[in-house]
Amino acid sequence: MYFFIGNLSFLDLCYSSVYIPKILLNCISEDKSISFAGCAAQFFASAGSAGIECYLLAAMAYDRHVAISNPLLYNAVMSKKLCMGLVAASYLNGFANSILTTSLTFNLSSCDSSIIDDFFCGLTPVVKLSCDVTDSCQLLLYFILTYNVIIPSALILTSYASILVAVLKMHSSMGQRKAFSTCATHLVSITIYYGSILFIYARPSSSFVGGNKVVSVFYTVVIPMLNPFIYSLRNQEVREALKRLMRRQPAS
Repeated sequence: MYFFIGNLSFLDLCYSSVYIPKILLNCISEDKSISFAGCAAQFFASAGSAGIECYLLAAMAYDRHVAISNPLLYNAVMSKKLCMGLVAASYLNGFANSILTTSLTFNLSSCDSSIIDDFFCGLTPVVKLSCDVTDSCQLLLYFILTYNVIIPSALILTSYASILVAVLKMHSSMGQRKAFSTCATHLVSITIYYGSILFIYARPSSSFVGGNKVVSVFYTVVIPMLNPFIYSLRNQEVREALKRLMRRQPAS
């Protein structure tokens, strides 16, 4: 579990680094432009990081499934080799998708406008600059939803369905509470991350107008900062420290 959490933390650090430096630069500089190559590089890193995180969250769901459904076989099933293989597969799928998506997106025919209506070069603001968004845009959206959202979501739902069955078979209420506590942090991360992505991309291209800057900031900046805090709540000492902080009275 901590091996996957460590990789997720590293990915969140890289994910935030794709956007935050440019955002801060735009805040203090009058020149808010970005080169074509810089935009393509940011798009590639953004798509790759998002795809990797989708598959990594699915791998973590499988890890929780094995831990709760087959606790006695956990060390044998979730071997170091398998864990490293799942992480490697997440990176491979994420970057393979990123290469294809970037090449398709930046080969679209551009109109006269070159103003991106967002704070980073993502799929939605870049596609809005294209004159032929009909078929190409739908193809891109279907590709992303299929390989980066639907497949990992299916794996996550299957894993948690098995977890639910295993929990319902438990006769001890303490065991059930422990199982739900084990999955709670992961479920929170999944709900926030997938919810924000689906809100932006699981819509027709006609709804792109207006942008989704608030939601974009949420899943590109806020969520990567929240994940370490969410997973740290699994630690008893952290929970106790948080309770003491909330109970502390202001000094008179």
